[in-house]
Amino acid sequence: MKNSRMKRLVAVAFFLATAITVGAQTVEGQRGSDDFKIGVAGFTYRKFSLEETLKTLQGMGVKYLSVKDWWLPLNSNKEQMDKFKATCAKYGVEGYILGPIYMNSEAEVDRAFDYAARYGAKMFIGVPKYELLPYTIEKVKATGIRVAIHTHGPDGLPFPDIEKIVEMVKDPKLGVGCCMDMGHSVRMGQNIARDLKKYKDWIYDVHIKDETDASQKGQTWEMGRGVIDFRPIVKALRKIKYKGVLSVEFEKNENNPTPGVAESVGYLRGVCDATK
Repeated sequence: MKNSRMKRLVAVAFFLATAITVGAQTVEGQRGSDDFKIGVAGFTYRKFSLEETLKTLQGMGVKYLSVKDWWLPLNSNKEQMDKFKATCAKYGVEGYILGPIYMNSEAEVDRAFDYAARYGAKMFIGVPKYELLPYTIEKVKATGIRVAIHTHGPDGLPFPDIEKIVEMVKDPKLGVGCCMDMGHSVRMGQNIARDLKKYKDWIYDVHIKDETDASQKGQTWEMGRGVIDFRPIVKALRKIKYKGVLSVEFEKNENNPTPGVAESVGYLRGVCDATK
């Protein structure tokens, strides 16, 4: 039963993805997927130029991109940033957030906040070392720029899950919250829908993907083919009235990610439509 349901949903995803890729038009505002901003996490296109990436996103009708520093280096000046934004706008895409930016010293924390300030960002995705968290909170207070800490699961990097962020930051009003990587959440054995509702005030950004296994050995897979049931997740996102971006992250097939991204985007749209 589960396999037949999955096959039907995957078939729907392929149809939607194909329709999107060939430029089929839909009426915005009338589908469940219109309730969410769907984007792509920049790490997905780590082997591609900015314009190659933007052209691909345009073809899928994706309007949001999380920006990695290989496209916009951390030492970029205001003129370079304005040029970057203009290039994104040419393809109808918004570079809506910067990062993840890893911060291993106070100097690197300063650099990250200066980078975000030049970009005009109100928030960026950051990963400070644990001992730098108090300094990071001070910088948030001084600049008004919030930090969404990216979760990294059971692989030994700082902040494996949202529970660790909550434990260490303690107060969501301090401006340091979570960029929840749902793939890593399931690899930690967590109930994502429950955590979204429990920690709703901490959810600043979302990286969404499927996994082959709900354990450390899990690897990114096309959405709908893996172990994650996205229906309760989408329902939870509706319940907490999440207004941020759902950035599809596809770590598989780094030299040719687009078929998997298109399938995943189509699948996500289908699930959002089905849970309207």
